[in-house]
Amino acid sequence: MTSAARSPLTDPRPLGEIREWPASFADRLTAPLPGAGDFLRLLWRGQRLRPSGEALAEIAELPYKPGPLPDPGPGGIGLAWAGHASWVVYVGGLTVLTDPVWSRRIPGTPRRVTPVGIRWEDLPAIDAVVISHDHYDHLDAPTLERLPRHTPLFVPAGLARWARRRRFTHVTELDWWEAVELEGEAGPVRFDFVPSHHWSRRGLLDTCRSLWGGWILTAPDGRRIYFAGDTGHGHWFGEIGRRYPGIDLALLPIGAYEPRWMLAPVHTTPEEAVQACEAVGARIMVPMHWATFLLSAEAPLEPLRRVRAAWAKTGRPREDLWDLPVGASRVRERN
Repeated sequence: MTSAARSPLTDPRPLGEIREWPASFADRLTAPLPGAGDFLRLLWRGQRLRPSGEALAEIAELPYKPGPLPDPGPGGIGLAWAGHASWVVYVGGLTVLTDPVWSRRIPGTPRRVTPVGIRWEDLPAIDAVVISHDHYDHLDAPTLERLPRHTPLFVPAGLARWARRRRFTHVTELDWWEAVELEGEAGPVRFDFVPSHHWSRRGLLDTCRSLWGGWILTAPDGRRIYFAGDTGHGHWFGEIGRRYPGIDLALLPIGAYEPRWMLAPVHTTPEEAVQACEAVGARIMVPMHWATFLLSAEAPLEPLRRVRAAWAKTGRPREDLWDLPVGASRVRERN
């Protein structure tokens, strides 16, 4: 749908709705996925999906500063970074987890290089969880199974069955541009599922069987948080900005992007993440998806260096780049 033909925001759907979906969402892909030939090309070039041994020395310098969780109050907005794409988000009196991964190791990847920034026992009561897609570094069964089974889970289309098999009783799955509302202390908080340039798979035979995307969380006072999940660069950012004007905070991925010829369709560079922040019209950029799991070939600290340089080139205020250490938190004050 073009911006000229776009519809107003949809009415919220019922919570916990049982729905049927197509067998595949491959028609939503915006670029071909890497195949066996690409991995052979990687080997032929002598490249790898891990940093060099020399670059690994930077692990010791990764920013890790756990601190107390914020208390923004019922009408406030705040967040704390547990690492990777896992955030504790405070909005409208609700406490929301995004893509929670508290495990030290995920399948197919070396264990995390920084500890989880927030101890599980220090978490407040969780009012809802949003999941961006089913990859193991974003959908971690051992972490979710630590939650009460009545915790509301908001997931992409095609993932509710996975959650219900694990005895979660309040699961809502959404297509792109659909929404639900959850009552908070300050009023209803709206959760909109929005597109991203990515894909899904957990096993050998389930590629694109569930959808992928990001989330817009809208507080009762209209302030908005955009959690992008995992994404490459592309046209969806501009469309999200047009449909959801006035985004306050944009949580955007800046890591796992090298080699570019292979990962460009599904992971943004730091420079592209800054461009995405501008395309969605966000006031503040919050980098994520780095400093936790080493998923690609760039040096561990390179994403931070590059995002700071790219932000400086925009001329935007330095204080509007929230490049937090793992474990740190911020509260967004009202203007």
